[in-house]
Amino acid sequence: MGEPSSERWVLGEVILAAHVAIIGFNLFGLVAIPLGAWRGWRFVRRRVWRLLHLGSFAVVALQAILGRACFLTDWEADVVGDPLHAPLIMRWVNAVIFWPLPMWVFDAVYVALFVYVVALLWLVPLHTAARAGVAGRH
Repeated sequence: MGEPSSERWVLGEVILAAHVAIIGFNLFGLVAIPLGAWRGWRFVRRRVWRLLHLGSFAVVALQAILGRACFLTDWEADVVGDPLHAPLIMRWVNAVIFWPLPMWVFDAVYVALFVYVVALLWLVPLHTAARAGVAGRH
């Protein structure tokens, strides 16, 4: 098949960048939500942000339960092909996010983290209109 075209490398890099951004968002939320609750950061109780975080982890956990790799991982592999021919930075970033462990380890971690994110909904409740000072007060 040969080496992919430069357009395919660019698409592969865009997919990888999106993947890294989502991983960063997920990891940030795991730390920011409890820390922000303790420090009084209002954004950690915002409904949209928290539901996006929950939804992102739900997708990850569902893929793990179904025994599938992340769809972004599959998509990048389909676009780029042989990772040994990938540009150096792409190989380096992939080495950081893809650890050489059995898949069941990742599956267990993803499901456990999803349970933690769900628990955070109770431990650090979302703002309600009344608690946020929106209902009845201006």
